[in-house]
Amino acid sequence: MGPFEVQATLLRIAYTRPTSVLLLLLMDGMIWLQRPDIVDFHNRIQDIPAEFIYDVYDFVVVGGGSAGAAVAARLSEVCDWDVLLLEAGPEETYISEIPYAFPVLQKSKLDWKFKTMPNQSFCQAMGNEQCAWPRGKVLGGSSVLNAMMYIRGNPEDYDEWASFGNVGWSWEDVLPYFVKMENVRDPKIADKPWHGTTGPLTVELFKSNTKLYPFFVEAAKQMGGVWADEMNGPSQHVFGPLHGTIRNGLRCSTAKAYLRPVGMRKNLHVSLNTMVEKILIDPEEKRAYGVMFNKDNRRRYVLVTKEVILSAGSLNSPQLLMLSGVGPRNELERHGIEVIHHSPGVGQNLQDHVGTGGLVFLITNPNNTGALSVNMLDSVTKSSIENFLFNNSGILMGMPMCEIMGFINTKFNSANSKRPDIQLFMAGQSDVSDGGTWAAYGSSFTYKYYAENFGNWVFHDSFMCLPLLLRPESRGHLTLINKDPYSKISIYPNYFSKRRDIDTLIEGLKFCLNISTAPALAQLRPKFIYDTEQGTTCGGTGEQFYECLVRHYSQTIYHPVGTTKMGPKSDPMAVVDARLRVHGIAGLRVVDAGIMPTLVSGNTNGPTVMIGEKASDMIKSDFIRELLDKPDLKPCYTYDYQYF
Repeated sequence: MGPFEVQATLLRIAYTRPTSVLLLLLMDGMIWLQRPDIVDFHNRIQDIPAEFIYDVYDFVVVGGGSAGAAVAARLSEVCDWDVLLLEAGPEETYISEIPYAFPVLQKSKLDWKFKTMPNQSFCQAMGNEQCAWPRGKVLGGSSVLNAMMYIRGNPEDYDEWASFGNVGWSWEDVLPYFVKMENVRDPKIADKPWHGTTGPLTVELFKSNTKLYPFFVEAAKQMGGVWADEMNGPSQHVFGPLHGTIRNGLRCSTAKAYLRPVGMRKNLHVSLNTMVEKILIDPEEKRAYGVMFNKDNRRRYVLVTKEVILSAGSLNSPQLLMLSGVGPRNELERHGIEVIHHSPGVGQNLQDHVGTGGLVFLITNPNNTGALSVNMLDSVTKSSIENFLFNNSGILMGMPMCEIMGFINTKFNSANSKRPDIQLFMAGQSDVSDGGTWAAYGSSFTYKYYAENFGNWVFHDSFMCLPLLLRPESRGHLTLINKDPYSKISIYPNYFSKRRDIDTLIEGLKFCLNISTAPALAQLRPKFIYDTEQGTTCGGTGEQFYECLVRHYSQTIYHPVGTTKMGPKSDPMAVVDARLRVHGIAGLRVVDAGIMPTLVSGNTNGPTVMIGEKASDMIKSDFIRELLDKPDLKPCYTYDYQYF
């Protein structure tokens, strides 16, 4: 057995030991005893027992994720409307509120555990050449699993949507909904006219930074970057600190933001651990009239008088549409599904922000005062746990995987473009300093790959730079495996099917290599790990090496969109119209990231919540005549979110 095989074996043993599970259970118990603010006993959502679910509701919302939670909460503001929210997963856990712990949630019971179909053009370092695509199977959806980064995108993204014929989706149209949903608590930006301070979703700076933070700030400035107080300001071509969906240092999921404050409303029912199997659609009238679902291992049905709101996400929403008879005719007939409406765009137009990892730089502290980066073992020390439990501070409140963020133009972007084509994360923790937890576990690397490329430097002081491609030209698609709703959808992301995508991402990689030479970082004597390793997977230098690295260490940034594309009826590939109503089917809307015609220039969680907010107002306005016919109708009580 060679040295790399020995290291791979040791890593395999380390990752399969039950130690990490025991630590999480212990932390869970300590939170129960010492952090009543996290336990939040009086506000946690109560699962409605199956026997208390009504036979008929005004609205049924399928999926309680980033958009679905917002829709359910907003529609239930009308007391005369009965709203049922069906969520496949459980309530969010205590551990999920710890910012630093987000990687351990992936592949847990809160994750759908999707994987892409094998492909030799990307994710070559992953087992069976399949990328892991974590998606939230929990109340709050992927807002419970994600890295909490709050980016709204570029104004031109939304103006582009409007230019496709989507009336009402320009930047001028969507900005009020970003303002409405925000509760910005950073005093440096809270008073800006483009931000809100009374909405449900709290936005703050992370409470903890590594010792590398000031080095990153200076290096960005030395590279010509413009430093700003935020990444959601007038210009996106800036470097700045990371704002997140954080409340008092803890994760603020959409379940916490939207549902807990209104959980006692009598007209809002939330059913957890409930698997929706089919949207019921009348084939003659082509109208959705109900939902078939499974709860407590028993198939059940519920009818709707107004609409079914499909908010199951970019992967599950198109699957449910196809299982219900709405999708490409050939795909449905291939699986023996009755075609109620031929919609060729369902499952097509798949886009994702792909990045490349492995840009690890070994460093030496010139002051000899200890490590500058975060060592994964530091997070489980007595002091770090005490700081978290008793002081609401310390490493567990940080996000070292992105200390600062930046947006840049490469040579492939228009010189005058207001939309950058690369987003950068400067990380005070790396695939080395974290001991492989992020890479070998989170990204599903093979143990052999990790051992060959990183094994010699585990827990070494280091930093990492991660570039991601903002506006890919490549498009993927989804297909059914069969007509069983419990079979996962087949995912074909088709990363790098357009050559420009890989070339642009390589330019981002080169920028990361260059920033390591900035004087602020040069004093740390950074060594690119691939220059120090022998026998690495990608040998050589130059363009061939860069492409090899990108194709092996292909990193999803967890932003799949576009599979139920929004567009006018004249667009044969559009699935929903500008009011998010499914073309050809009455009483059915899709409200999630799948409706995005193109990716936004940044993280997608904030825009997805905005979609939920905007859709809620659309739905209310579509039924406004009914409301006006009842002049004595009053809205349900609303919560002053800024004090919650």
